[in-house]
Amino acid sequence: MVRVTLDFDESVLASVRQDSGGFGRELRLVAAVKWYEMRQLSQERAAAVAGLSRAEFMKALGRFGVSPFQTDPEELGEEALR
Repeated sequence: MVRVTLDFDESVLASVRQDSGGFGRELRLVAAVKWYEMRQLSQERAAAVAGLSRAEFMKALGRFGVSPFQTDPEELGEEALR
């Protein structure tokens, strides 16, 4: 396992109303959601990065307004024509 240490001013934690543990969990989730949205991670890998089950991760995607589907309407149309 790799451990990453980041230093933040305490005012950052206060701004997001988080203690250090909650901030760390939220940071992992935000990174996982963004990497998933950018199609750099699968749902399964993103859930693992976030420390969640796949079902919990899919629920979190809704919280951030990110679709659980990585196929956009144009791609679906192209797939339908094949």
